[in-house]
Amino acid sequence: MNSLARAASFLLAALLAAACSSPNPTMISSNNDSADPYLWLEDVEGDRALTWVRERNRASEGEITHRPDFESTREQLLQILQSRERIPYVQRAGGQVYNLWTDEKNPRGLLRRTTLADYATRDPHWEPVLDVDALGAAEHVSWVWGGMQCVPASTEAQENRCLVSLSRGGSDAKVYREFDLDRKAFVDGGFTLPEAKSDVAWIDRDTIYVGTDFGAGSMTTSGYPRTFRRWQRGTPLAQAPTVFEVKAGDVAAGVSIEHSPGFETHLFERAIDFFRSENFVLRGDKLVRIDKPELAVLHLNRELMVLELRAPYTAGGKTYPNGAVIATNFEAFLAGDRNFDVLFEPTSTRSLARGGIGFTRSRVLLSIQDNVVGVVEELWREGGAWKRRTVMPPGKGTLWVAPLHHEALANDALAENYWMGYADFLTPDSLFLAHTGSDARELLKQRPKFFDADGMRVEQAFATSRDGTRVPYFIVWPRKPSANGANPTLLYGYGGFQVSMTPSYSAGIGRAWLDRGGVFVMANIRGGGEFGPEWHSAAMKEHKQRSYDDFIAVAEDLVARKITTPAHLGIEGGSNGGLLVGAVMTQRPDLFGAVVCQVPLLDMKRYSKLLAGASWMAEYGDPDKADEWAYIRLYSPYQNVRKDVKYPRALFTTSTRDDRVHPGHARKMVARLTEQGHDVLYFENIEGGHGGAADAKQRAYVTALEISYLWMQLGSSAKAQ
Repeated sequence: MNSLARAASFLLAALLAAACSSPNPTMISSNNDSADPYLWLEDVEGDRALTWVRERNRASEGEITHRPDFESTREQLLQILQSRERIPYVQRAGGQVYNLWTDEKNPRGLLRRTTLADYATRDPHWEPVLDVDALGAAEHVSWVWGGMQCVPASTEAQENRCLVSLSRGGSDAKVYREFDLDRKAFVDGGFTLPEAKSDVAWIDRDTIYVGTDFGAGSMTTSGYPRTFRRWQRGTPLAQAPTVFEVKAGDVAAGVSIEHSPGFETHLFERAIDFFRSENFVLRGDKLVRIDKPELAVLHLNRELMVLELRAPYTAGGKTYPNGAVIATNFEAFLAGDRNFDVLFEPTSTRSLARGGIGFTRSRVLLSIQDNVVGVVEELWREGGAWKRRTVMPPGKGTLWVAPLHHEALANDALAENYWMGYADFLTPDSLFLAHTGSDARELLKQRPKFFDADGMRVEQAFATSRDGTRVPYFIVWPRKPSANGANPTLLYGYGGFQVSMTPSYSAGIGRAWLDRGGVFVMANIRGGGEFGPEWHSAAMKEHKQRSYDDFIAVAEDLVARKITTPAHLGIEGGSNGGLLVGAVMTQRPDLFGAVVCQVPLLDMKRYSKLLAGASWMAEYGDPDKADEWAYIRLYSPYQNVRKDVKYPRALFTTSTRDDRVHPGHARKMVARLTEQGHDVLYFENIEGGHGGAADAKQRAYVTALEISYLWMQLGSSAKAQ
């Protein structure tokens, strides 16, 4: 983890990124197999397509922005996003901490730094390092910050060189440029890469691994690098030797390096699909395949190898369950030893959080979900056995941890410290500095209360899905709630790629929805990771309909409990969640009064041919295979729109610069709905990438459109604020 990129989410939709899918055997349109008349809308920046986009934008903006609540909502959201009181999350490099700060003056960001000691004060002294807005103005490019990777620290060198990534308008494709932290300037003649979906890793100050677009055949069908070259400073990239290569049909090649002195290890990964992988270690000039299961994630920390299992694994005469975390000595494993220690074993309610394994110099940090509530465990070896201690959260919310550094050096006095963050629906984010072995933690930063939560409450409830599965969901009640069947209610979900929906503080939802009397609901449907890999795999491929059955069951439960009615119930989802709401909209149009469908996948017949879509076939299946298309076609929203059905008036939002999920999905869905006489709204932000917006002003504008639309559709018992 290069930085604490856990910046407080503003709308839960902005947290997500992946892909989409769904099934319904009762709605199969005859246009499934007919020629697609809207392929021209897949021409991302074509004149005809962009003319269509601008016409739709004008119509939608003309209606929504003239509502009396729109401008006040936009202003409130922008104040939140640009608040000087929000937490400046940081990345540690070279003994200092770095933060990209955005505000009204620097909407694209000012990279700045201070010391850790000064960061802990109420008003740190920040030293400017790089002005992204000034850079964009000078180069006449709408640059969006993509992060930085710095030369690994060692006893001989300091981290004063970094590879800075920048994208045009927020896309996944980025340029890389070498930057000198001491001089606060780009390095003349330094490492640079042109715009592409690249991957890089420092080997030492003068050498990097590069995976990028080297020309024909160098990228996978998913659009990611399939080769890595070792590039020495001062030599042409074209002459850099290839070190690692995967197949064109794989998702991507990857590389990671364990830099801890005495334990230096170069790991390469062949991502076979979104979940399966092979790993190789470089020994001398030869690659050695690591005999780990394909459905397992490998982590290294010094001499320790940790496997995060996504399927049962039998080794050394023992079988370890799906979702377990096991560990052994890396060199012993390479030599044939298959004796593992179990660090974590799931239960019916406890699972490892996605990305929930971290390290200090001597300890393993596990982020665990227990009934979707977070705890952390520290584990260490002592006297030949593993010991553990539980770190409890301040409340029933989301707790996360991350080491201060990406490698724990022997001379690093902070090697046993780690960041800790906490938030829940009604408690603003807090950032702590914690130390292994101690319950004491220093509160470094705390987000202010952006809305008055007094009188509000959170409830966890359960709905019963079609197959009898109990599906949990959270209800966030506004002040003075009443189960009168008329509460404007927003139901949010995702349900894919083992991504968990956990409690988080959304100032935008609080200010613009809860404060005005709306109810907010988050569904923990199958396909997500709330209860481990099995909760995810239960709704993959031919079982994807279970995600939609779960979401529908939650919606029906809200109506049955008289929390709301279909006329007052809105749903929202982004990316894979956009497919979710698109699918349930076509399956149960009678159940919803509003639909916000963000950066969605919707045409599941062509999704694998568009941008990164091929990388998601492990989640949804291959539509070019007849047996797999047979179940995909049952839920694909674009193929299941019908003229004789009354749909809720939906709002579809996307981004022209989204080079992960193609904007053609949303465009074509709206075109088909409109052709059939359905009333629909559409907004496409020209910039923004998969996040939908490139800066705070764009984010506030798009979100205000969505929230004003929801109040317009669902009605309000409260006056517009």
